[in-house]
Amino acid sequence: MEKKIIKTHKAPQAIGPYSQAVKSGNFLFASGQIPLDPVSGAMAENNIQAQTERVMENIKGLLESENLTFANVIKTTCFLSDMANFAAFNEVYAKYFTENPPARSTVAVKTLPKDALVEVEIIAVVE
Repeated sequence: MEKKIIKTHKAPQAIGPYSQAVKSGNFLFASGQIPLDPVSGAMAENNIQAQTERVMENIKGLLESENLTFANVIKTTCFLSDMANFAAFNEVYAKYFTENPPARSTVAVKTLPKDALVEVEIIAVVE
């Protein structure tokens, strides 16, 4: 099995023993993105809209590093620290998947790294 480790300055650097993303075969598997600014490392403002926007921009950076777009995303897994944020999260998320959205799971979790309000991981198809 061939795999390529993806590293880009367009998304936050890994803060543990994992890769930002891995490309294998016709798929790109991205690690969960939390709302860290890739330049400063600072957490986005403590509201679900700002944090979701930062997460999606981090995902965009990972995709762009491999010449992909949100249209290549076939599956997302979304983690929310509070399901009461679901509607506000969806409002921002929908701006990035305007046509043919991917399959998705969304779950509430007790806590996320660095007390983030949201984390999103993706699987994209490489054409």
